[in-house]
Amino acid sequence: MNDIKRIVLTGGPCAGKTTALVRIIEHFSSLGFKVFTIPEVPTLFTQAGMDYLTKNKGFFYEGEKATLEIQLALEDKFTRMAQECATPCIIVCDRGAMDISAYMTPEMWEQITRTAGTSTPELRDRYDAVLHLVSAADGAEQYYTTTNNAQRYEQMNEEGLRIARGLDKKVIRAWTGHSHLRVINNHDDFDCKMNRVIKEISNVIGLPQPIVKERKYIVELTGELPEDSIESTITQTYLKSEPNVEIRLRKRSWEHKLVYVHTTKKKTSENEELVTERQINQNLYEIMLGLADHQRKTIHKRRNSFIWKGQYFEVDTYLDQQQGLVILETKDIAENEPVKFPPFLNVIKDITDDEEYYNYNLAEKK
Repeated sequence: MNDIKRIVLTGGPCAGKTTALVRIIEHFSSLGFKVFTIPEVPTLFTQAGMDYLTKNKGFFYEGEKATLEIQLALEDKFTRMAQECATPCIIVCDRGAMDISAYMTPEMWEQITRTAGTSTPELRDRYDAVLHLVSAADGAEQYYTTTNNAQRYEQMNEEGLRIARGLDKKVIRAWTGHSHLRVINNHDDFDCKMNRVIKEISNVIGLPQPIVKERKYIVELTGELPEDSIESTITQTYLKSEPNVEIRLRKRSWEHKLVYVHTTKKKTSENEELVTERQINQNLYEIMLGLADHQRKTIHKRRNSFIWKGQYFEVDTYLDQQQGLVILETKDIAENEPVKFPPFLNVIKDITDDEEYYNYNLAEKK
């Protein structure tokens, strides 16, 4: 069977998805990949007469159910076509199934998925990666526009920006739990955002990538974290491996949900590494725990993820052996770009280049 990767490109309003799709097609086609793109189904429906703002509950329900059904049908049909291609294929979905859930109540979403014969875990796991581009409404308001999408409901005013920011966070929450969810920040240089998209897809299809060190800081909390931050608990166990290879198991729980991920990092040269991630089931997770590296402790930490002024952050509060240690990690902030530190955090120390604070080394028994 042909090697096919299915990737979701999502995000809040005015995030750069249209430009990213063009870049993806150009870049990966030039490398010999066949690139299929699934159009944004809600836009097709809106152009055809669907009104997602209707107060008619029956009309809204049938429209959203049809949106999900057509989304899945398009993905399945293009997957079958890709299976007949002689070259490796990438299927890029302009939004995916879980995006639909962000626009309705959990109860209606449960009813629609049950009627469609599927479920949230099944829909989330249909894809090899989910790339969430942060809306320009959050941290890059000067670039927010509605001129390139006549169907956009979030207008260029303060209320529209507020709605766009809220949708951005709802979409992230809908995809939380996917083993390869990546949140891609806004940048003053838009090319930085596009380059990160290309890098993440390259990683998914197995092309070695330059080693990039995300900026990390020891911090203390001086106020409340944002109410819309996503809190999860993480249990991280390292397995026995050969030199220059790091293998870990991660169990992550949030909102009464669990996901298990197996990750391998292999250094292919002094400046490049190949990272592979796959979601596994609980039984395989428990079996693989038998391969644990007994020279390293299991790490337990609480993670809060949130967007602040267009930048994505993770705050890890370590438990057990490292109790009291709190580390802020930035995501996708360019080398010369300033970090927009939230006011509820006090930075104690920059540990970006301090290998002592790598999780792999924190786990080492001493």
